[in-house]
Amino acid sequence: MANKVSLKGAISIGIGGMVGGGIFAVLGLAVSLAQGGTPIAFLFAGVIALITTYSYIKLSQTYPDRGGTVRFINQGFGRSVFSGGTNNLLWVSYIIMLSLYASAFGSYAPNLFELTGSNLDFHLYASAIVILATAINYYSIATVSAIESYAVIIKLVILLAFVALGAYGLFGNPNLEQLSVSNWETPVKLITGGMVIFVAYEGFELIANAAPDIINPKVNIPRAYWIAVIFVVLLYVIIAIVTVGSLPFNQIATAEDYVLAEAAKPMLGDLGFTIITIAALISTFSAINASLYGGSRVSFEIAEDDELPHHLTSTLWNQPIGLMITAIAPLILTNTLDLESISTAGSVGFLFIFGLVNVVGYRTRKATGATAMVPLLGALLCFLALLLLMIQQYESNPTGVLVAISILVSCFIFEYLYKHSGTKLESQS
Repeated sequence: MANKVSLKGAISIGIGGMVGGGIFAVLGLAVSLAQGGTPIAFLFAGVIALITTYSYIKLSQTYPDRGGTVRFINQGFGRSVFSGGTNNLLWVSYIIMLSLYASAFGSYAPNLFELTGSNLDFHLYASAIVILATAINYYSIATVSAIESYAVIIKLVILLAFVALGAYGLFGNPNLEQLSVSNWETPVKLITGGMVIFVAYEGFELIANAAPDIINPKVNIPRAYWIAVIFVVLLYVIIAIVTVGSLPFNQIATAEDYVLAEAAKPMLGDLGFTIITIAALISTFSAINASLYGGSRVSFEIAEDDELPHHLTSTLWNQPIGLMITAIAPLILTNTLDLESISTAGSVGFLFIFGLVNVVGYRTRKATGATAMVPLLGALLCFLALLLLMIQQYESNPTGVLVAISILVSCFIFEYLYKHSGTKLESQS
C-alpha cells in the first residue's frame, strides 16, 4: 500500500494543483475586468469547473491511467491528428501556466527585496525562479515532492487566515459598497472576467493522473474531485469578496500584480503585506516545481503514444528531455508577454481541452454510466465561454487572442506534419 494514494492525498493533489500561483497571479486582473462583480466572475468559472468535474470523475473511474487527460482524449477520439494536436495543446498549456506562475513570482518578489529598483527586477526574479526549479527537478524528484507537501499546508494556512481576518475586517469598511450590483460590470464582461482567470481552477485535472493509485477508487475518486473543487470555488469567491471589500478600486489597480498582499494591509498593516507576499512566493515556487514535473511527464506520455517525436521519451541528465523544453519555453513567454496575454492563452487552452473532455464524457457515457445531459452542458458552457472570451478579449487585448489562436493552431499543424511525415517515411521503408 506504500504507493497508494489516500482520499486525503487525492484531495491534496487537487487543491494543491488549483491553489498554486493562479490566485496570486490573476486576482488583480479579475478585479480590473469585473470590478465589484469579481466574486461572481470567480463563481462563473467555478461552475464550469464543477460541471467538468463530473466528466473527469466518470472517466477517471472507468479509464484510470497515469496519463489522465491524455488518455481520456485518446479514448474519445482515437489516435488521430485531432487527439494528438489536443494533447500537444495540453503540454503547451502547462508551459503557459508556468509562465503565469513565473510572472506572479516576478511581480511579488521585488516587494520584499529590490535588486535594481526598475522593471528589470521582474524579469530577473521571474527567470531565476524557473531556473532554480528546473535545477531542483533535475537534482531530485523526491525534493519536488517534499516541497509540494510543505507548500500546500503553508499556503492554505495563510490563505485561510487571510479569509478569516479579512471577513472580520469587512465590518464597517466603507469599501464594502464596491461589491454592490451597481459596481458590477455587464454580464458579458463578468463572464469574460471569469474565463480570463479560469486558469486558476485547471489544477483539479491532476487528480486524474493519480486515479490508478487511489485507494477504494469507486468511493474516493468522486469524493476527492468534489471536495477539492467545491472547497477551492468557495475559497476563491470569499478571497474575491474580501479583496474588493477591503481596498478602493484605484488602489487595487495600482497594485494589480500583487493585489492579494495589498489587501492584507487594512487588517495587519505592513506585516500582513509581507506575510501574504511570502505566501505568494512559496505558492508560485511550488506551482512552478510541480508544473515542470507534470509538463515533462505529459510530453513523455504523448511521445510514448507517438503523438510527438519519439525522441522525447529519451532522457537528459536522468530526466525526460521534455523537462528542458518545458523550462526554456516559459522563460521566453514570461519575458515577452504581459500577464493578461499569458492568462488569456492559458484559459483558451484549458477551456478548449475541458470542452473536449466533456465531449468524451458524452461519447463514452454508456461505458462510464454518465448522465448524458451533464457532459453535454459542460461542453456547451466551455465552448460558449471560450467564444465570449475570444470576442471580448479581441477588443481589449488582441495580442493575447492572437497568441492563443496561434498556439492552438500550431499544435494541430505540427501534429499533422508529424503524422504526415511519419506516414511518408513508413511508406518509403
